[in-house]
Amino acid sequence: MSWRPQYRSSKFRHVFGKPANKENCYDGVPITKSVHDNHFCAVNPRFIAVVTECAGGGAFLIIPIHQTGKIDPHHPRVCGHRGNVLDIKWNPFDDFSIASGSEDSTVKIWDIPKHGMMKNITTAKKELQGHSRRVGLIEWHPTAGNVLFSAGYDYKIMVWNLDTQDQVIKNPVKTISVHSDVVLSMSFNTDGSLLATSCKDKTLKVIDSHTGVVLQEANCKSHKASKVVFLGNLKKLISTGTSRWNNRQIALWDQDDLSVPLLEEDLDGSSGVPFPFYDPDTHMLYVAGKGDGNIRYYEISSEKPYLQFLAEYRSYLTQKGMGIMPKRGLDVSSCEVFRFYKLVTTKSLIEPLSMIVPRRSESYQEDIYPMTAGSEPAMTAEEWFKGVHKDPVLMSLKPGSKNSQSIPLVTAREPLSLLEPKRFQNRIEQLEVASIQERLEQKGTKEERLEDKIQSKTRSAFSNGCDLSECAPPKTENELLQMFYRQQEEIRQLRELLGQRDVRVKQLELEIKNIRNCPGSC
Repeated sequence: MSWRPQYRSSKFRHVFGKPANKENCYDGVPITKSVHDNHFCAVNPRFIAVVTECAGGGAFLIIPIHQTGKIDPHHPRVCGHRGNVLDIKWNPFDDFSIASGSEDSTVKIWDIPKHGMMKNITTAKKELQGHSRRVGLIEWHPTAGNVLFSAGYDYKIMVWNLDTQDQVIKNPVKTISVHSDVVLSMSFNTDGSLLATSCKDKTLKVIDSHTGVVLQEANCKSHKASKVVFLGNLKKLISTGTSRWNNRQIALWDQDDLSVPLLEEDLDGSSGVPFPFYDPDTHMLYVAGKGDGNIRYYEISSEKPYLQFLAEYRSYLTQKGMGIMPKRGLDVSSCEVFRFYKLVTTKSLIEPLSMIVPRRSESYQEDIYPMTAGSEPAMTAEEWFKGVHKDPVLMSLKPGSKNSQSIPLVTAREPLSLLEPKRFQNRIEQLEVASIQERLEQKGTKEERLEDKIQSKTRSAFSNGCDLSECAPPKTENELLQMFYRQQEEIRQLRELLGQRDVRVKQLELEIKNIRNCPGSC
């Protein structure tokens, strides 16, 4: 019997990384110099938060996602901690709420103004006081609203209920004390019923998030785990760390049996901590090392060989930390399936990096964008503390569908000449397309008239988003900053309007293609 090569079919074989150009990066950001092994960055579709270097206490920046380019060195900060900020996480169900953990042993919840920050924020909405040592990790529950987990250097994980009127919460709802050393990472499964942790004592644990009982524990001598992440609904875990020969390594585990890893694979001999990022929609795993410029990515399957190496993105810009854009903030029109925000300390730069599936068609690709976790909680904190489990509320990323939003990195507009009926040879198609055009023109003229009326009224009272009665030349630096932020907000709104128009153009092009492919019109 002759040998035949085994070719593996995958729609993600040719995924490539596309870094943003300089105009779409964030320059002049004073990124923290802390040696703590964490991401130091959190992203949602509206803001990017970055832990910064400051003298005395701890602070982080909140930058509107569209405010790219050079960042003002006097940009307002969130600076209410007495010690360095070690971790920040956006509330997955509220784009204007962020949590931070600090060396001052507290966790604080901050409300960010919807129009962005105009001045420093020093007073937190809530302060959680329970840890006796610094707080290194925080994680929001993935399906229950206002439930927060925090891990400190006192070896404890505390569970907090934020659905209270108290501004200072001194007692957590539950304390999980099953670790004998510092907790290095935490990860929830899809419905939040299980919590996986890696510890400095070289152990991995799978814990019932309600009761705090350890369900599985691994103490593998051949693999020292530093970070761990659940692999969606595959009932598996991925951990990154070092082998007994001090090579960087990734290991795959069965969540129901942590006695022996299913797979171990060495990466290289570098010393930086490798961070794993998993996309449950595409089953892709990204591994980015601290101090590296490259990002490896793999495809995960439920059967052997489990882990399939796809490719490696290489860059000379080394990253200190990484932020991840939620799926609802990706640009689906360019087939973007993942987006990193690399913290480059050597250049005080935040560089967006898009992972793109190359496709010839410009229509919405349903096979790479399944229903994904949305921005609505599946249950309240009270329900969860009663022992209820619910899967996340899903949403579609298809443009025009309910609750979907697309934040493209670079907006590329296409000419409307694609709608011309001259391109079609069939007479029926010409008539149908012409009728669609006529309806669009009627609708467009109505919208233009309405916009003209609004703009004429607006121009009479406003100029550059500022009331003319207040439009005297700025006398102080604060007044100049306020005028600048108003203009930035106006630019952001115009960009959003352009993005909506582009989505509408894409929908019309799809409608025309459907008319052309309709068998009844041939």
